[in-house]
Amino acid sequence: MKFNKIVIVFILALIVAAGAWAGEDTDKPNVVILATGGTIAGSAETQTQAGYTSGQVGVDVLINAVPQIKELADVTGEQISNVGSQDMSDAIWLTLAARINELAASDKVDGIVITHGTDTIEETGYFLNLVVKTDKPVVLTAAMRPSTALSADGPLNIFNAVAVAADPEAKGRGVMVVTNDDIHGARSITKTSATDVQTFMSPERGLIGVSLYGVNRWFRYPYRTHTSKSEFSIEGVKALPRVDVIYITADVSTDLIDCAVANGAKALVTAGVGNGNMTGPALEAIKRAIAKGVVVVRATRVPSGSVGRNVEVQDDEVGTAVSGELSPAKARVLLKLALLKTTDVVAIQDYFDRY
Repeated sequence: MKFNKIVIVFILALIVAAGAWAGEDTDKPNVVILATGGTIAGSAETQTQAGYTSGQVGVDVLINAVPQIKELADVTGEQISNVGSQDMSDAIWLTLAARINELAASDKVDGIVITHGTDTIEETGYFLNLVVKTDKPVVLTAAMRPSTALSADGPLNIFNAVAVAADPEAKGRGVMVVTNDDIHGARSITKTSATDVQTFMSPERGLIGVSLYGVNRWFRYPYRTHTSKSEFSIEGVKALPRVDVIYITADVSTDLIDCAVANGAKALVTAGVGNGNMTGPALEAIKRAIAKGVVVVRATRVPSGSVGRNVEVQDDEVGTAVSGELSPAKARVLLKLALLKTTDVVAIQDYFDRY
């Protein structure tokens, strides 16, 4: 009898030990969702109206609306801001990036998801791609339809974003944006439609991968410097320099350039025609700006292609840098960070060549 009790106790101990071992082996990743607002957190009076208000729903509501993410990871949430992304600001960027760096430094965090509006997600994503100091997955997601809409796209986008953030194979791929089953690199993504749900494309370099109901397939790694390899830092940075974008048109008013300089712009990005070109009078205004110490980078308003040096504008003579593949909006982001380190146009061109 005594022997049987010992055997039973021993078997129970084995079961408990096996359960503990199995529990350790199947522990889910820890993912933190940082909410900033946007259409994904928007609300409308009816399910079928076009008009809505961004940033009305809190992070806990977003998480509770997708209970299936508990199958993928242990998820917690924090509210960083709750604005439409048209109101995204340098101040929110700095707060968001600092919090990501804090979380990423913790052994208890495996990945981070940021919910965001679609309008400026490509700028926020690229900014984070330059300043977050981690190889852990950092994933932005968004929606074109508000949370109250019929067939809202936000819940599945959040589900897939968490799946990417929880995936060990996502490490080292830089900051990513996940929408409509696609995984984009933050440097390459751009919004292409004001209304279409499939608005995001990566026209130059293509997708990083795809996520189909949380199952990820990976295609490539980003080819430019990013995240943990980046030399840019927001440590101790309280504000970013003013950089203005000047949209170039036929017969553009050159006083726009003079006005930006007079009102404190430290640098300008021109959204030029074709290969970053501009009118003769505009180029003369750019030369005046450079003579006053303002850094100028030529980009293009064309959706794809690369702006080259010394093609039609003689950049070596004028003193301008070129953006390469970066859109005017993303060129502005990189230029803001570059100005924290230098105003030398040769060094700035090197940043654009490497980032």
